[in-house]
Amino acid sequence: MKAAQSSLALVLLCLLRVQAELPVQPGFDPEKFAGTWHIVAAVSDCPVFLSMKDKMKSSTSIFSFLPDGNMAMKAIFPVADECKKVEMHLQQKGQVGHYITTGEDGKRDLRVIETDYEHYAIVSSAAESDKKSSTTLQLYMRGHDVSPQLLKKFKELYPTVGLTDDMLAIMPKSGEWQHGQQRDRT
Repeated sequence: MKAAQSSLALVLLCLLRVQAELPVQPGFDPEKFAGTWHIVAAVSDCPVFLSMKDKMKSSTSIFSFLPDGNMAMKAIFPVADECKKVEMHLQQKGQVGHYITTGEDGKRDLRVIETDYEHYAIVSSAAESDKKSSTTLQLYMRGHDVSPQLLKKFKELYPTVGLTDDMLAIMPKSGEWQHGQQRDRT
């Protein structure tokens, strides 16, 4: 039993170390990255995400960057017949493309792992609160459609951070919101 606990502790430490070593996009350019992105796929070990993943639809995030290098993110998530808005301000941590935020709900570490700025981005987010941690990878697109090649690339990446296929949500288009309150049902 003690050997099994030691092995489990070692595995957990390795997974945490993998998250810490995820690379940031070399030469990340915030100006090119700024703007509107749509989350078309996500994979996470977060219990809340896992309980809702089969009901999720594509959401929209708007990224902007402040003169001090910090990032502001506004996200709109469809929930039932309304949308939920979330705003976060993240501080640049060392390398451009790596950001953190600390608040009442814990600490979040966000890294832009890969992007071509025009079509797609893969973003990693590690959250820690009340001694619980979770890892999330998101595939962002400027439009709503994702190519099979990009989805394949995304699926090849997430096992490297300990995430599995049963944690994946590929999100259908959610429609557009009118005045930020209701989705267009056409």
